[in-house]
Amino acid sequence: MASEHYTVISADTHAGGSHAAYREYLDPAYREEFDAWRGKYKNPYKDLGDQRRLRNWDNDMRNTAQEGEGVVGEVVFPNTVPPFFPSFVLFAQPPQPEEYERRHAGVQAHNRWLKDWCDEFAPRRAGVGQIFLNDIDDAIADVKWIKENGLRGGILLPNLAPDVKWVRPLYDPEYDRLWEVCQDLDVPVNVHSGTGNPDYGKYGISMLLYINEVGFYTQRPLVQMILSGVFERFPRMNFILTEIGCAWIPPLLERLDYTMNQIRSTGETGEIKYGDGLVPPRSATEYFLQNCWVGVSGPGQADIDARHQVGIDHFMWGSDYPHDEGTHPHTREHLRRRFHNLPREETEMMLAGNAARLYGFDLDALAPLAEKFGPTVSEIETPPEGDEDEGLKGLSKDLDAAAL
Repeated sequence: MASEHYTVISADTHAGGSHAAYREYLDPAYREEFDAWRGKYKNPYKDLGDQRRLRNWDNDMRNTAQEGEGVVGEVVFPNTVPPFFPSFVLFAQPPQPEEYERRHAGVQAHNRWLKDWCDEFAPRRAGVGQIFLNDIDDAIADVKWIKENGLRGGILLPNLAPDVKWVRPLYDPEYDRLWEVCQDLDVPVNVHSGTGNPDYGKYGISMLLYINEVGFYTQRPLVQMILSGVFERFPRMNFILTEIGCAWIPPLLERLDYTMNQIRSTGETGEIKYGDGLVPPRSATEYFLQNCWVGVSGPGQADIDARHQVGIDHFMWGSDYPHDEGTHPHTREHLRRRFHNLPREETEMMLAGNAARLYGFDLDALAPLAEKFGPTVSEIETPPEGDEDEGLKGLSKDLDAAAL
């Protein structure tokens, strides 16, 4: 007999440790330096106060909020400032060579903390581990550690801005040995919005430029992986685009399909000539449907309308908890607005089934929580009053970031 409650898994939430907590997980060889660095750190988000920052790690506060929203599982991306980072984890560019050793120790401390934090409520939490690409051998070792220690969310792939010249671009074939490990170990490779932008400098307009261009820069890894043949060489690698919507994907794929087909047919685009065999043999759309998933946070109606084009079996709903632009504390109203007129089977796939399949959630283990906290089928089938959208943007402001 089918349950009258939906199981809801958010494919996009954020958490992180405090500096005090990270210190306990940091390699002891770096603690003295960390203490000096921590003493100089200034929190730029004073308005968040002592209570709001606790949502990043306090189990009672977090679980109570999630349960009240009907969410019983979460894929957990980073959200605070690991040791030796210059800024919030998603905004920080990859470390320069002279920074790498300490920054790498910092993400390893985060991964150790995340493992223990997720283990406290293992059926409910799939943590996403962090890696750097500066040293491919180190990256492979970190992927193996992440897999061996049960961080089911996989890895957060550093999105390299065009002004990052000290790290190989994602289309460099040297990364093939990293992609091979991710494929063979079945480790999801995640890209998250808010990353990959260049350094705009310290100008009043910098954040305005950021928020207007962040979508483009978050899309670049997808284009680079398709055109460089990564998905042709590694057809079983799972590549996830999180918190950037999905309505933009079909027109992008259509444009790529046209360009790739033209090059295969004529060897040129306008005045530019291309060598034989440069373009992968199949279409961008085929590669996307083969390798890619979308974690759509606070989806708009256009995203819902695109669900079949991007793959209904690879579409995952997300809340972006605890960020201000996420669905909290109006998740139930949001779910009613977006899913009230959809077939139940599709809703079940997008709210839990797809995320469970990709990230290894045990739906049977979550069922008792869903029966207690999950929204009922009749609740979701009831559209909310009014026409206005909640204003859920799917682009992260990340104001919770450095509230340590």
